[in-house]
Amino acid sequence: MSEEKKMNGFRARLDYVLKHNQTINKIFRYSVSTFMRVWGWFIPMDKKMIIFSGHSRKYNDSPRAIYEYMIALSEYKDYKFVWALEDPDNVIIPGPAIKIKADTPQYFKYTLKAKYWITCVNIERSLHYKKKKCVYLNTWHGVAFNCIGNAADGRQDYDFSNIDLFCYESEYQKIIFKRDFNVREDALIPTGLPRNDSLYHVSKEEVAELKQKLGIPLDKKVIMYAPTWRDSYDKGASYAIKPPMNLEKWESELKDDYVLLFRTHAYTTKLLGVRFNDFCRDFTSYPVINDLFKVADVLISDYSACIADYSILERPVICFAYDYIDYKTTRGLYIDFNKEMPNGILDTEDKVISHIKAMDYDAECVKTKDMIKNKFTYLGGNATEMCVKAMFDK
Repeated sequence: MSEEKKMNGFRARLDYVLKHNQTINKIFRYSVSTFMRVWGWFIPMDKKMIIFSGHSRKYNDSPRAIYEYMIALSEYKDYKFVWALEDPDNVIIPGPAIKIKADTPQYFKYTLKAKYWITCVNIERSLHYKKKKCVYLNTWHGVAFNCIGNAADGRQDYDFSNIDLFCYESEYQKIIFKRDFNVREDALIPTGLPRNDSLYHVSKEEVAELKQKLGIPLDKKVIMYAPTWRDSYDKGASYAIKPPMNLEKWESELKDDYVLLFRTHAYTTKLLGVRFNDFCRDFTSYPVINDLFKVADVLISDYSACIADYSILERPVICFAYDYIDYKTTRGLYIDFNKEMPNGILDTEDKVISHIKAMDYDAECVKTKDMIKNKFTYLGGNATEMCVKAMFDK
């Protein structure tokens, strides 16, 4: 096993322990935060440096949208852009970005040096060492249906009160951020998510071009399956998912009209029991999830924030929640999916397949708009520009 794999394995186990043992978590956060604050005294701040951190330490999400917006404008040509990545040597980033490996001494040094922090997760990695003159923009990474922050079982360690700007997409989301992340009222900005701006401006021509780019036949409709992350059952050694799906049945029933795109969560490390072919295609590693949303005629998910993102397009959503009782008990949910989703919960693959074959497509689009978009994601469309302006107005 390589040193990098050993390190990643160690970090996964450490993350698991810190999430599930509050005593160790408190000791770790206090001691390391103190060290970082002391270290910060010796590192001068660079007023023209911005550090970006995407979801799952990748070049993605709203930080990517903001970065690409900024490098296209001459007014930011004198700034230094730093990207923290899981695998910086194998990621191509346009423009002048400095690439560093996330969660290394170099990474933490750059966080102490940069005046601006932009992330959709947590730059400080649960620590508390931000300098007073540092401007911290957090876009987060989607609407929460499952319990997050201090609402999660056994968690009381979330404190985002030092974040200067925090995006939200709806009043529903704003309430959760204030209560369960301890985000300040004056930090919350009603912009929507920069990563979702393009979903408000989709044309038929763009969809056709994307289908050709992705190798999807133009005469086939597209089902996108995007299950959420499940916690580890082996203490952080892996984060696996095995959907209860007989894909031979799906292919037999749907292949004449559809193709099925799989997109597992960024934190999922293993997908079990699935074989890919021309009907069932693996798009987990495809870098731009919005491209997949745009070509998808139907989304199947469970408790994932992608339901809210996809609802911007006002297309049918199916809640395939095969483990609803177990997930609700162990993870915790903010909403009753039987009541809040357009057709409640479909808990078997047979119900899902039957629903797809019998659906009134236009009626399902209206349900998505009325029940999901109008409640969870009604703010957005120009978030990138709004976030950048708010950050430099600080």
